[in-house]
Amino acid sequence: MKTIFSGIQPSGVITLGNYIGAMRQFIELQHEYNCYFCIVDQHAITVPQDRLELRKNIRSLAALYLAVGIDPNKATLFIQSEVPAHAQAGWMLQCIAYIGELERMTQFKDKSAGKEAVSAGLLTYPPLMAADILLYKTDIVPVGEDQKQHIELTRDLAERFNKRYGEIFTLPEPRIPKVGARIMSLADPTKKMSKSDPNKKAFITLLDDAKTIEKKIKSAVTDSDGVIKYDKENKPGITNLLNIYSILANKSIEQLEQEYAGKGYGEFKADLAQVIIDTLTPIQEKYYHLMESDLLDQVLDEGAEKANQVANKMLKKMENAMGLGRKRK
Repeated sequence: MKTIFSGIQPSGVITLGNYIGAMRQFIELQHEYNCYFCIVDQHAITVPQDRLELRKNIRSLAALYLAVGIDPNKATLFIQSEVPAHAQAGWMLQCIAYIGELERMTQFKDKSAGKEAVSAGLLTYPPLMAADILLYKTDIVPVGEDQKQHIELTRDLAERFNKRYGEIFTLPEPRIPKVGARIMSLADPTKKMSKSDPNKKAFITLLDDAKTIEKKIKSAVTDSDGVIKYDKENKPGITNLLNIYSILANKSIEQLEQEYAGKGYGEFKADLAQVIIDTLTPIQEKYYHLMESDLLDQVLDEGAEKANQVANKMLKKMENAMGLGRKRK
């Protein structure tokens, strides 16, 4: 079986965009691949975090992974900071990364723009991300279009390491879903839906209640012509809503266009809100049960043990290749 690695930051509640673009596909992938799903808390601290809030978000994200359908008997779910090899390998890859290529990363430029000072971690976290991936001999990394640049850098660092120190790394390939990889903001459909958006109406979280979902979909930006038609350039708002509806209801865009021909946005939005509520209700029920059970910590303990075994083997190969420490047999 080929290996898949994916990491999500515990920096707030997962959005509907995260679910559609990432977590939803994980449920199918876990049956076909050797999957590692990592809660990347060390990436989260590249920007300031509240200690108690971060701890809460880590557990919450773990519970959501399980609630959406990740099976710990098929996939390995673990917390990044509980596998020290990630930080150790990340430092080693920092030492072969170049400042220029890190400064060119789009996300660094976006997050540092207009700031008087940014942490060194914000600049150097791509090598840590590369370590996350390379430690597990990852073949495929499911990502959105905005993360493709990071996978390209991961491949560059792996090739550079292999060339200098010996062929030990597998070169990973990005897997970008053709549909649903980029769910857009409800308030500004030209931007990606983000949990960090200051406008709370711009996104739906997996834990939003039914009334909140109805309000957010009702206020979602569309246009003035009232025609329910897929047109990314001229009708980005309704196109975004059609994408969400199509994926969650398992109906084609064409089918939805026919179904709502001659009908208004009000009826379409009301039906879409109900589809979202029906999708999220069972996830929320499982989530709240898991947050109160001992199963969550048991799964994370077992995941950390398994991840440590695999990651430490690769870390030793890296150290031997670079000449660190005493030679191991």
